[in-house]
Amino acid sequence: MALHKEDPKSLGGYRIVDRLGAGGMGVVYRAVSGSGRELAVKVVHAQYAEDAVFRTRFRQEIEAVRKVSGAFTAPVVDADPEAVRPWMATQYVPAPSLAARIRDEGPLGPPELRRLALGLVEALREIHRAGVVHRDLKPGNVLMAEDGPRVIDFGISRATENQALTETGHMMGTPPFMSPEQLTDARTVGPHSDVFSLGALLTFAATGRGPFDAYSPYLTAYRVMNEQPDLTRVPPPLRAVVAHCLAKLPDERPELDALLEQFAAALPDDAQGDREEDHGAQEDRVAEAARRPGPGTSPRPVAEPAAEPAAGPTAEAAAESVAGPVALSVAEPAGGRRGRVRVFALAGAAGVLAVALAVYLVLGPLNDRGGDRAGGSPSATASRWAAVPAGWKPWTTTVREPAEHGVTRALEGTGDQGTPACALDAGAVYCVGGGVLPVRLDALTGRTLWRAGAAGDDKAPVGYGGDMLGAQDGVVLIREAESTPADRPRPPALTALDADTGKKLWSRPVSSGNGAAGLAGGLVLIPEADQRSMTARSPRDGARRWSAALPADHACTFHGFGDALYALCGRYDIDEPKARLLAIDPADGTTRELAVVAPHSVLLGELDGRPVLVEPTEASVQESGEPAYTRVVTVDPASRVQRAVTAAGEPGGQPALVGGVVCFAASNGLVTAVSPETGARLWQTRTSLEQPGQPMAGPRGTTVFLASASGRTAALDARTGGVLWETLPHAARVGASGWLPEMLPLAGALVVVTPDGTVFSVNPAHPDSTPAPA
Repeated sequence: MALHKEDPKSLGGYRIVDRLGAGGMGVVYRAVSGSGRELAVKVVHAQYAEDAVFRTRFRQEIEAVRKVSGAFTAPVVDADPEAVRPWMATQYVPAPSLAARIRDEGPLGPPELRRLALGLVEALREIHRAGVVHRDLKPGNVLMAEDGPRVIDFGISRATENQALTETGHMMGTPPFMSPEQLTDARTVGPHSDVFSLGALLTFAATGRGPFDAYSPYLTAYRVMNEQPDLTRVPPPLRAVVAHCLAKLPDERPELDALLEQFAAALPDDAQGDREEDHGAQEDRVAEAARRPGPGTSPRPVAEPAAEPAAGPTAEAAAESVAGPVALSVAEPAGGRRGRVRVFALAGAAGVLAVALAVYLVLGPLNDRGGDRAGGSPSATASRWAAVPAGWKPWTTTVREPAEHGVTRALEGTGDQGTPACALDAGAVYCVGGGVLPVRLDALTGRTLWRAGAAGDDKAPVGYGGDMLGAQDGVVLIREAESTPADRPRPPALTALDADTGKKLWSRPVSSGNGAAGLAGGLVLIPEADQRSMTARSPRDGARRWSAALPADHACTFHGFGDALYALCGRYDIDEPKARLLAIDPADGTTRELAVVAPHSVLLGELDGRPVLVEPTEASVQESGEPAYTRVVTVDPASRVQRAVTAAGEPGGQPALVGGVVCFAASNGLVTAVSPETGARLWQTRTSLEQPGQPMAGPRGTTVFLASASGRTAALDARTGGVLWETLPHAARVGASGWLPEMLPLAGALVVVTPDGTVFSVNPAHPDSTPAPA
């Protein structure tokens, strides 16, 4: 490649002759020393030279390569990691990469495959003896020299005794050639990871395709974790050995010494090949070699080849389309053996490298394969995704857009006052919040249909705060706390608005002493000021239905699940605080105490007619962090028998009853599923979502949905925890710290509300569809 105008004329006393290539991290030049020796000089891009973490990594690369001096690697000749633009000079190998060789001439024949396989095993043996793991063995990093292959670019290798740059859990590599452990925990990667990459690379060399190729790196990484390799095109003698290398568990892969024998048996030289009795005898010999494990390797059956994938770009082509390696992480369910990929940016300037591929990983074509395969990619099949409403399209808006009717303009100066609370009913989304007047959005398009003033009038107050009780049967119920002006605040009031117009239907003052009013079981439940009773009223006109006693001096929350109505009432100003679970007859208000549970317990729902609660650990309630939960409690309403099981691992985060299991979404994106019957952990998945809200079940019960404070959304397989997809953020900004997003089901679509007031709707079958502004 010709030199560019801005390229240096020399570096470290070496004259620059031309370019060999350029990537996301730097430029590689061909240079000549004073004695005429040709060198390959890698120079870091200027923007990365200012990043301390990147410099450390580049220094580490130099140290790693200097430790290796085998015949099948390119040794370091000189380097200056402290230069303004750090550089490293290695022996120049005048040869194309394996990627270029396959691209230009097609797959390798048996003689070339033999030389490549044996040469790479010898190269890896020298690399590992030096205490180094390459971590990015791929066709672009293998040069096809006349005297054998050369392994280059130790850019993401590390000395095995130095894990300083992987303590955060970040990992790098190229998805089609990464091992499963690289996708789960970079800190556990060892020499066997390079053996897995070797198996993938030789498959590519023999067939022109990787063993896990897919139309997006995202799905490729999923296949690495979950599916058997596609080896149908690999020559039969080589297939068994490659399958052995591609074992999911590191300790099931062969040692390099054993691989030398196995590859020699699978790929005999020409003279030996002429002496083979027949093809079947050769396969028998290869199988026997594969059955003899190396030191520390356990025998394993050879995997059956997977079905041939649909035609599409090769994995190498997909990887080469974005410069530089990729930052990835994958969820690890219980047992640590299976998972699913997630994407996050690297710290510092090096994070730029991950952004381009992260966009492709998240927004690439994910929706044409997978069906209802556990953990598979989304598809529009009826087995998983329900149909979206007629006339619906993806949309995005905010709660502050001009309204078509009522108070057209939103209040000024609103923002970090908490997530607007929203409800969905009859094709409309209703929201209200701190500084957010009641507003109705069309659920099909996101249009802002009306905005109401305080208590349903057309005037915008100076200060306003509202909370959503819910919406049903053409009525929107909100609890308002308005100040006009601030020194003479109005008392809190419960207001019912007409869903069509936003006009007030009725309003009543409410007390803040005995819990908060709620909408449950088709009734408005209002605690009275005496702190001993509540009144049930009609949502449409506020007419009294009945009154019922509540535990004295307790604060209650109300919950309706189908025809059942419950109150969870707690008292925390005593030496031994506790909470009481009450069953309420919706017809006449008759109450029965079902159970006494730990304070701060959360009522999640019903399972086979039994209410399900989770009890937090006392220490987690006292601390400022999110609570961790120690027990799952189910109660038989008829017998009042209470059954409690210990939640394995004390999962933390936002709890929800989803598809018959209890899911916890932690603030770091870790999602844990626990059996409500046994407390056993069913699966655990690490997503890239930050501050996710409560998990929500999909309409068919096969999917768990999550949303983050930034408007990232994710779908998980409810049975395995495998990540089906994740999206990029939708929110303009993260919003108030500590506030969580809200999700609402809209038939087959999702509506998500973020703390900054962004509201958007997503089609789970096609999450990459760009939402249109409402």
